[in-house]
Amino acid sequence: MKRIGFIGLGVMGKPMCINLLKTGFELTVMSRSAANVAPIVAAGAKAADSPKAVAEQADMVITMLPNSPEVRSVVLGENGVAEGGRPGLLYADMSSIAPLASREIATELAAKGIRMLDAPVSGGEPKAIDGTLSVMVGGAQGDFDDCLPVFKAMAASVVRVGEIGAGNVAKLANQVVVALNICAVSEALVLATKAGVEPDLVYQAIRGGLAGSTVLDAKAPLIMDGKFTPGFRINLHAKDLANVLETSHELNVSLPLTAQVMEIMQALKADGLGDADHGALVRHWEKLAKVEVRR
Repeated sequence: MKRIGFIGLGVMGKPMCINLLKTGFELTVMSRSAANVAPIVAAGAKAADSPKAVAEQADMVITMLPNSPEVRSVVLGENGVAEGGRPGLLYADMSSIAPLASREIATELAAKGIRMLDAPVSGGEPKAIDGTLSVMVGGAQGDFDDCLPVFKAMAASVVRVGEIGAGNVAKLANQVVVALNICAVSEALVLATKAGVEPDLVYQAIRGGLAGSTVLDAKAPLIMDGKFTPGFRINLHAKDLANVLETSHELNVSLPLTAQVMEIMQALKADGLGDADHGALVRHWEKLAKVEVRR
């Protein structure tokens, strides 16, 4: 499988495409933004003007889009992937969407003989750039095996977690853990700052113990430097938590901590921070405590 189609060239999609090209895959790309297409074409990809045209030139199509409606439109809409894909085409949605939407799309594609995996990613822009993303995959084992070399060109960890939709269930769980972790880091560093203790020293003291985590190491330094350039925007994390809560309500699962973080994100969006990195969650506690966490 050498011919890959890629639709969606945002913060994550662009570096993922670059890594596919570096690994030797033939790439056809499409995006609503010509500015996003140009550097990928300059790196060796071909451009297409519709999802249908992408699918016509590919053995496997990947989408990296904001949410369920965009995925549904690109795949099943007019001039969509389903119109251009021949029977046997493999389609992997690497967006983060609702599991039920993945299952519904897969059912419609199966009627046309198109195979689907849901394969959302974790790691943000830095890991997309260095090709060390984590991919959580739902779908048939044979389809997963066929796509594994493609995923490994972009990721350090690729795990099949079950049938279609399971990948997005795993991603929802991931987003809960990340959001609550950032909130815990924020509360701890604001507490240290308000108490007059150097937050960087507190971070150094706790990172090697049970409180240590990938989130702590990734976000605490950026928080203390006041760097909130988006690796993963609050707006996108709020979108994921909306899918978490929608799914939890369908299953009658109570997630009170996740719901509280969602409300905090809404307040930050109202303050104009929706496009800031999700590390800017700390701003909520800084505002309440009237301090800034800085080293």
